[in-house]
Amino acid sequence: MWKTAIQKSSCMLYTPAKCIQRGLHSRKTTQLKEMINSPEMEFLMEAHNGLSAKIVEEAGFRGIWGSGLAISAQLGVRDCNEASWTQVTDILEFMADATTVPILLDADTGYGNFNNARRLVNKLEKIGVAGCCMEDKIFPKTNSLLDNRKQPLADMNEFAMKIRACKDSQKDPDFVIVARVEALIAGWGMDEALRRAEAYRKAGADAILIHSKKSDPSEIEGFMKAWNNQGPVVVVPTKYYKTPTSQLEQLGISTVIWANHNMRASITAMQEVSSNIFNQRSLAFIEPRVAPVKEVFRLQGEEELAEAERKYLPSANKKS
Repeated sequence: MWKTAIQKSSCMLYTPAKCIQRGLHSRKTTQLKEMINSPEMEFLMEAHNGLSAKIVEEAGFRGIWGSGLAISAQLGVRDCNEASWTQVTDILEFMADATTVPILLDADTGYGNFNNARRLVNKLEKIGVAGCCMEDKIFPKTNSLLDNRKQPLADMNEFAMKIRACKDSQKDPDFVIVARVEALIAGWGMDEALRRAEAYRKAGADAILIHSKKSDPSEIEGFMKAWNNQGPVVVVPTKYYKTPTSQLEQLGISTVIWANHNMRASITAMQEVSSNIFNQRSLAFIEPRVAPVKEVFRLQGEEELAEAERKYLPSANKKS
């Protein structure tokens, strides 16, 4: 089966101990590839900056989703490539530096044609991002969950060759590229979704992300039944959030992405805090409800800096 073949190829590149350990002592790319191909369902949690990425890791998640929607939202721009890919990678570099778990970037369409996409992959490898997910839409992309908006798709063959170009150009053999199929979002039907998924799998995609904005998992169920375990499948249950996780597991889903909830939670919290402080003209009511400043310092690694200063800076009592 596909899982056995891929896991064997990964173990040929790294020591058996690292393959068994699945984690902290292997490279981030290897960690993500092992998650994608794990016999157990795995989870990626959304983060959109260094602080949220560190919080996600501390919560126990073994991988992070660098959400395009969340990153653009925290920059105050729309999720239609208004933020350039260099602005996105600047944020991703802080996220990668702040964490030890792998990051899968929501890379939209790859920010252009095959040449833009393969340059992006090379940049992500350099800054320590473990993989990227590209969707088969036309640049600039349209967010999949927008109502009453056209969702134009890219030519299937051109997108397949974009995936191939990225796989050919990556330096790390374990860097993960997920091909996101938007045929169901665009209303093109199940047959087209399966046709595209197969083309992208053959082009070298490490996994297929099948996307749906129905409020139930019926489209996901139909796809999984027809897909017949040809390769890892990733889902984003933002719209069908009531579906029990056990049901997704029974379908054979490889990885579930909780795609935008830290960003949305922070919006609610900031709106409430800002409104309360404005209306009450006081901090007395708010202070007990927010993280203490000491927690901010802890997340920033202030203790490590203080220890380093004691080690590396001349003592104030010593003569220079």
